[in-house]
Amino acid sequence: MHVQEWLETVPAVAVYALVGLVIGLESLGIPLPGEIILVSSALLASQHGEIDPVVLGASATAGAIIGDSIGYAIGRKGGRPLLAWLGNKFPKHFSEGHIATAERSFEKWGMWAVFFGRFVALLRIFAGPLAGVLRMPYWKFLIANVLGGIVWAGGTTAVIYYVGIVAESWLKRFSWLGLVAAVLVGLTSMLVIKRKAKKAGQNLEAAEAQVP
Repeated sequence: MHVQEWLETVPAVAVYALVGLVIGLESLGIPLPGEIILVSSALLASQHGEIDPVVLGASATAGAIIGDSIGYAIGRKGGRPLLAWLGNKFPKHFSEGHIATAERSFEKWGMWAVFFGRFVALLRIFAGPLAGVLRMPYWKFLIANVLGGIVWAGGTTAVIYYVGIVAESWLKRFSWLGLVAAVLVGLTSMLVIKRKAKKAGQNLEAAEAQVP
């Protein structure tokens, strides 16, 4: 069963709670499909009036901020042994290579790594715990965490919700043409933001590769 089809079978309150919980756990450092759940829920909100997009966006934002903050606290307390433990539990996501790349990004970009990390699946998992392990000042982490959570969670909810509204309206008039155009607009908006975050990481790796 598709994620959206499953979400249609549960009450709106459960959808809010599920979105906040999954995104919170992902931000805490557990590999979960937070973005998939958020996109599916926002699209569902555009099709069913029972789900309030504002409440949905607030739930996603709260989950992102709280999850990252808990991850930061765990990373600060657990230190590098925590990364080794995560590497054993989740070798695909917390391999030594991934940790080294994320660590270089944090050392180079600091707060921006936390902010833009929201838009990159791998960094979204790393951001909180790694910032704690590297002992980034909490006030810097908090500012980047809050702003990143609002822009990513709130922005994703708003874009997908309005894409769904436009798609439904255009579909009545222009059939599949309206749906395709609306989806392309939404995907383009999201890809532009993600590409900027990814490009920043690639530029960092290229610069470091040139250093003897």
